[in-house]
Amino acid sequence: MSIITLHQLGVASPMPLFQDLNLTIGRANRIGIIASNGGGKSILLRCIAGTLEPSSGSITMARGAHIGFVAQEVPTEWMDTSLFDVIRSGLPKADQEDNAWRVHVLLDAFETPQDYYTKPLSALSGGWQRLALIARSWISDPDIFLLDEPTNHLDAEKIDVLEGWIKNNAGQVPMVIVSHDRCFLDACTTRTLFLRPNESKIYAHPFSKARELLADDDAFQAAKLAQDKKEADRLRGKANELKNVGVNSGSDLALKKAKYLVQRAINIESTFKEQHKEKKAQIRLSSSDTHAKVLVSIKDEIVRAPDNRALFKIDKLTVHQGDRIVLLGENGSGKSVFIRHLLDACGNPESAPEVKASPTIVLGYADQHMSQLPDNKSPFDYIMDTFSLGDQRTWTLLAGAGFPVDQQNRAIKHFSSGQKARLGMLSLRLASPNFYLLDEPTNHVDIAGQEKLEEEILAQNATCILVSHDRRFVENVGTRFLQIKDKKLIEEGE
Repeated sequence: MSIITLHQLGVASPMPLFQDLNLTIGRANRIGIIASNGGGKSILLRCIAGTLEPSSGSITMARGAHIGFVAQEVPTEWMDTSLFDVIRSGLPKADQEDNAWRVHVLLDAFETPQDYYTKPLSALSGGWQRLALIARSWISDPDIFLLDEPTNHLDAEKIDVLEGWIKNNAGQVPMVIVSHDRCFLDACTTRTLFLRPNESKIYAHPFSKARELLADDDAFQAAKLAQDKKEADRLRGKANELKNVGVNSGSDLALKKAKYLVQRAINIESTFKEQHKEKKAQIRLSSSDTHAKVLVSIKDEIVRAPDNRALFKIDKLTVHQGDRIVLLGENGSGKSVFIRHLLDACGNPESAPEVKASPTIVLGYADQHMSQLPDNKSPFDYIMDTFSLGDQRTWTLLAGAGFPVDQQNRAIKHFSSGQKARLGMLSLRLASPNFYLLDEPTNHVDIAGQEKLEEEILAQNATCILVSHDRRFVENVGTRFLQIKDKKLIEEGE
């Protein structure tokens, strides 16, 4: 049974993000949407949710169907409300008292600590805020569930919980999921839509298998296009020969054959379709040299929260050149605090005598919000001022990072998270560090960008400590794994 049908749907902004999209969403469908940053994924969800009008086409919904839409951002007016009450507000007002038990059921399913129930969202981690949005939308009994980057800010344990809940507790409710988490897509989807400006493609498989089929289809179409162009050129060449013969000899038959061959070439050319060219991920890194074998050593240190609470203890940690250390732990365990602490300690050694840093360290830092970028500056002013570059060099670098000239003088605060991530990666490259501190660097980076970042980290043999909940990314780049557990930093394998 169809819940929603998309017919010839298109959105232009001003160029087409997608067009002529036909899609039927029925019970138990789990559809993953894949596109590059800015490719229209969230816009498609908003069209389905009814909060955005498409440029063309139509959306037909089953009578009485209710849509649950989980956007990426938490409304600011909810931040002072308790976790329990935010979720309960998803129920009709008349049912909020009698059906409060349903909130308990959901919070239990998400393995929520009891003391979190009454905490305001502002006191909870980004991961718990994300789960609050999902639970609030789900409790309204949607007939179709739309999820925009549901794993953002979730730690590995909570991603496992969410996956298990989708597979085992969400029943037959169809879902449309926008995500850059390759493992999550493979675990939770049954169909994959590759959203493209000209011709989108859908496959009845999870992401990894669907991507293989897409690559095969693209290769076949490219080979067919090349063969057809060759044939059209051959026909036109033969037609020119016959036309010359006909003109020189006065042969009407030769001219007639030439006209026929030209028409055959035109018929073939009319079938040509513009080949989709995937945007190349505009991420590059660079590293400066250091002869130091040990870049950082820490002994007998207690890492503390901003309010001076003890988060965890480090008995001993040595970071060698070439180490790619992945920091693991639950949301709120202190991973981001530790990354920030290392940044401060390496920049100001007197502030943390337990941290010994090589004097040759050149730091590169990026967090999930790209907070190192100045909101009120433009990309042009930020890059030129920070790295003392000339106008032409700055324009060229920004254009290469995906910022057209007309965007280079807008304030950074107006850019999307994906655009800020690209700018942050460009600033990392220009800093040419030999020690990277990366806190959720892939959070707002599309799949092609994640793979490019992996490639660059490996190619540069970058020394880094990174926090990431993207399991594929972690598996591909990590050489050492440290976990915060029971308020201690423990190295796996020791």
